[in-house]
Amino acid sequence: MKTNRRKFIANTVAGGLALSTLPSASLASDKKRLENETTVENRDKKLGEILKKPVLKKELFTSPVIIESLELLKYRNSFICRVRSTDGAEGYSVAHGSMSSFYPIFNQQLHDFFIGKDARELDLILERILFYKLNFRLNGIALGIPLATIEFAILDMLGHIAEKSMGELVGEIHNPEVPFYVATEFRHLPLTEHFEKIKEAVAQYDVNALKIKIGYMNYLTTDVHYKGLPGKSEKLIPMVRQFFGDDMHIYADSNGYYDVEGAIKIGRLLEEYKYSYFEEPVMFDHFEGIKQVSDALTLPIANGEQDHSFTNFRWLIANDGIDVVQPDNYYFGGMIRSIKVARMAEAFGKTFIPHMSGGGLGYIYNSHIVSVCPNAGLHHEFKGFGTHVPFECPTSPLKITNGKIKVPTGPGSGVIIDPDFIKKHEVL
Repeated sequence: MKTNRRKFIANTVAGGLALSTLPSASLASDKKRLENETTVENRDKKLGEILKKPVLKKELFTSPVIIESLELLKYRNSFICRVRSTDGAEGYSVAHGSMSSFYPIFNQQLHDFFIGKDARELDLILERILFYKLNFRLNGIALGIPLATIEFAILDMLGHIAEKSMGELVGEIHNPEVPFYVATEFRHLPLTEHFEKIKEAVAQYDVNALKIKIGYMNYLTTDVHYKGLPGKSEKLIPMVRQFFGDDMHIYADSNGYYDVEGAIKIGRLLEEYKYSYFEEPVMFDHFEGIKQVSDALTLPIANGEQDHSFTNFRWLIANDGIDVVQPDNYYFGGMIRSIKVARMAEAFGKTFIPHMSGGGLGYIYNSHIVSVCPNAGLHHEFKGFGTHVPFECPTSPLKITNGKIKVPTGPGSGVIIDPDFIKKHEVL
């Protein structure tokens, strides 16, 4: 088995859990437990038990929090969710940019189910909503993005009621600061221009980690037969390492471009140049292919950005097919669902590095979920501070210092959206 206890301990220490808090007797006990859970059947059974455990700390609330209204507000291409309780509490969230495509699902498939429900039962609500109007047929980001937008607003409301941050509502704070890597794109550009864009992106921030795109796909092209520039990735991989040096943590993402044979070949080049993990080496739902690549390489394999099902993660973890789980907070339907994936990963010594969608307040929501996961990775995705939303954050400067951002500690999301900006929006 490629994944081992040593790697997991290294990640938890980096995430804020001091090694001194793990006595030798505990380590020995954990090692024995892992050895006893070697069969896929036993591992899968344990993962099923983990999924049944609630996430939201219902005990923080002494009385019901009944949802009276749930509104999606729109101004130009901006979408904000506002939720109110019968006692007058409010919560807000900023929707993913793709809400312009999915707002009918918010209004027609999800809205009515939340009205009159006790927000303290959010775990159960998120489970049952999949069966309401047969929503499981939608699946994917079409369901995940509206659902996450609603969940973030409810957690913001509950956070103000309990005077707790989003993270404190769903876990214990392990990582008050979150280390980031700069996520770069540019795979559609020729080699030299691609390389220069990477250098420009990294130079903007005080970081010691980045992620590059390899492979070609049909990204930003109009030619369906486009296969990219032959050998470009094979040249880019050593160029990036040689320029940034051995102290830079470098990750690579192919977005499922390769077949198994091609992924193993490029993976060995990534190993040679000491890259830290290989994300989506083959298509995200080719589980047996992912495991074949993982078995062939010593390089950690990451997957999960495109996943929308607990079953997918469960299979890959039970079969030891991945080392890093990467649900997207928005795509996967919110923090509670993503934390359940993190818990499954933690049980078998695997790392949690959630994918982050760009724009809006995505990096803030991501910082909250990372803050409560003891198996959080060394670095987390960052796509810049750019946002159309004017807001204040009283408890954090939200600046990268020594590669890290201080997680907001105020109630709910910890940010205050400009009331005048909200007023520009109209209820859909």
